[in-house]
Amino acid sequence: MSERITGKKVATNWLWRFFERCSAQIVTFIVGIVLARVLGPKAYETIAIVTVITAILEVFVTSGFGSALIQKKDADDLDFSTAFYFNVGICVVLYVLLFVSAPFISRFYDKPELTKIIWVEGTILIIAGIKNIQHAYVSRHMIFRKFFFSTLFGTLISGVVGIVLALSGAGVWALVAQSLLNPFIDTIVLWITVKWRPKRMYSWKSLKTLFSYGWKLLVSGLLDTITTKTSSFIISKQASDDPNLSYYQKGESFPSLLTGSINASINSVLLPALSSEQDKKERVKLMTRRAIKTSSFLIMPMMAGLAVCADSIVYLLLGPAWMPCVPFLQIFCLIYAFYPIHTANLNAIKAIGKSDIFLILEIIKDSVSIALVIVCAKYGAKAVAFAVLGGSFFSQFVNAYPNRKLINYGYLKQIFDLLPTIALTIVMAGIVYLIGLNNGNGLLTLIKQVFFGTTFYFLLAQLFKLESFEYVKKLGSEIFSRNKI
Repeated sequence: MSERITGKKVATNWLWRFFERCSAQIVTFIVGIVLARVLGPKAYETIAIVTVITAILEVFVTSGFGSALIQKKDADDLDFSTAFYFNVGICVVLYVLLFVSAPFISRFYDKPELTKIIWVEGTILIIAGIKNIQHAYVSRHMIFRKFFFSTLFGTLISGVVGIVLALSGAGVWALVAQSLLNPFIDTIVLWITVKWRPKRMYSWKSLKTLFSYGWKLLVSGLLDTITTKTSSFIISKQASDDPNLSYYQKGESFPSLLTGSINASINSVLLPALSSEQDKKERVKLMTRRAIKTSSFLIMPMMAGLAVCADSIVYLLLGPAWMPCVPFLQIFCLIYAFYPIHTANLNAIKAIGKSDIFLILEIIKDSVSIALVIVCAKYGAKAVAFAVLGGSFFSQFVNAYPNRKLINYGYLKQIFDLLPTIALTIVMAGIVYLIGLNNGNGLLTLIKQVFFGTTFYFLLAQLFKLESFEYVKKLGSEIFSRNKI
């Protein structure tokens, strides 16, 4: 990249991305609660099958070329236009294949209603193809404030439409409309606010260059998505008349929702930031270390608090019908608590151009993860969740291993850097647990737990002068005092 990305620019863009993710997550959270109460687990079980299929196919669109455009030092309009036309073409082919396959998928799951749902929901692939290169342009040029407006409009409008349809008795089609309208409106707003447009140019040489880096990330993303979704396939097939898949996915959605704002914003900004310094290994190391420590400082206590308060939160927000999702929620809290290790290490590897190593890592960890899921599947949904947990911890080590040599920052050093945060999180979780002991699932108890847990955590961070806490304070003060967000 020709333009050096400063720490201030990284922080400002992270805040824009964070605000965008937060607004989207808050709206999604509220809409999700309303829809879950109105529609119940059965509708989610049906849409979950379609979501798994489209998520796997979307990898062909969202993985590879976007990252290649961000990582390439001298990417120009020819590169972006070539990637755009190729992406859209691939999406049309994928949708046709999905359209033809829909009746067979319906018969496989013995759910005739899936055919039409897949035909409609599958159009999200074409939307993704149009949007993906636009996203890469925004990320490369670090103008993340554009995402804020497009995401906010898309999330709000699609949420309102979904709720109206659910209250009108549309059933699972309310979920289809909501999930489809969100990226559609997002893409339209982004297309209006971002100046870049594909030019009438195409280059096979450019495609070959991008493909040589991107295909490894594409395969890696495909393997990762298949591994992640395999558990859902297994549960949905083994228990087609049981809502275990709904509980499994709802249990994952809570920690995913809370960590999404922080992790996604860091993930988005980190790749272009690291790519700008890809020739300076010490700078890459320092930025990776800062990303792991800062995001863990924020994510770990959130996950610990959510796990301890899981019964109250699910009971108050979703109702008694969703209580079986609590164990799944707690398991996924432990998984997501360590996600910053995955995110930072993988972005460092991509930024310095080692997509071949990235692919090898994906093959290793996904092979182990799939094997664990298959072995545990016969013991039920909870066993599958524990298998995913084991695979996640194994993946932490695998993702960090290459950076021991690439940037001199291996897994043991990373865990050592996190020990103060882990210790404070454990103390905070103990306080929250004691407050809730024998006080039931009441709203007042939950408010007390959140208030005192948050207060004690930051007081302890201040008392022990935790490095991550001091960094967050300093950065926040600098940015807000200058009013340049």
